[in-house]
Amino acid sequence: MPGDWRTDRVGAALRGGNPTVLRRLDAGFAVIGDVQFLPGYCVLLTDVPDVQRLSDLPRVKRLMFLSDMDRLGEAVERACRRLDPGFRRVNLEILGNTDPFLHAHIWPRYEWEPAELVRRPVWLYPRDRWSDERFELGPRHDVLREAIGDELDRLG
Repeated sequence: MPGDWRTDRVGAALRGGNPTVLRRLDAGFAVIGDVQFLPGYCVLLTDVPDVQRLSDLPRVKRLMFLSDMDRLGEAVERACRRLDPGFRRVNLEILGNTDPFLHAHIWPRYEWEPAELVRRPVWLYPRDRWSDERFELGPRHDVLREAIGDELDRLG
């Protein structure tokens, strides 16, 4: 995948140039994560480029973003449950400590995860999971992308 869209993920999504976008939602974009060590990992991006925190949005738009987060979480849950019998649950997080724009992480969790991590925060996974080519988003994730997109459409 071309690298320059990563420097402005929200702007690229607004321009139609972010290849990770699954669907345009009411207050943002549902995107599949760049890394897939937990298959089905998605992110909800705001559609307002300069917004850094949920509280920066007007109340109505804030509630729309949270509703989109719920919708994406349920879509990931439905798709991952159908595709992997080891699916356990979904974790939803708005952190904002690294990227300077409002976004929410949607993490599917599985029974097959390492015992020392299965019930711990995803952020405790070894750093190499984030950069190892084995987990990079690619064509092998097309079925997963389609399944999540279809669930988003059903929930729309």
